[in-house]
Amino acid sequence: MLARSFLMATERRANPLLLVLVFLLIGAGCGGGSGEADDGLPTQDAALVQSGAEAYAANCASCHGPDLRGTTQGPSMLSAIYEPDHHADIAFLLAAQRGVSAHHWRFGDMPAVAAVTAEDVAAIVALVRETQRLEGFEPYPP
Repeated sequence: MLARSFLMATERRANPLLLVLVFLLIGAGCGGGSGEADDGLPTQDAALVQSGAEAYAANCASCHGPDLRGTTQGPSMLSAIYEPDHHADIAFLLAAQRGVSAHHWRFGDMPAVAAVTAEDVAAIVALVRETQRLEGFEPYPP
């Protein structure tokens, strides 16, 4: 009797969890209308991307290339290294504010970019993420 009571109680507790799991699986499989491309990157706000393009051209393009594909002075922002699960959006802000010690590339350290505001970086990140969404990622190492 005690075992039966335990099983019934366990079943009652498991049912809500099972329902949550089923809804999560259904939601993950649908994906429609979420504004996300197949690679999982969300579509960025067009005005923010445009603002980001201007800030990027003024502050980043000389090293990271006008097309975000890098130069002899800095890496491509389309590298798989810059996927959101490896370099989250906040990493771009910290890099601009503090600079970065070379750790993935042989371009040398990146200096801080004093002229770039947090709002500029948010717009630059929108540009980078939208370009990554549209063009995909380049393999690392190149």
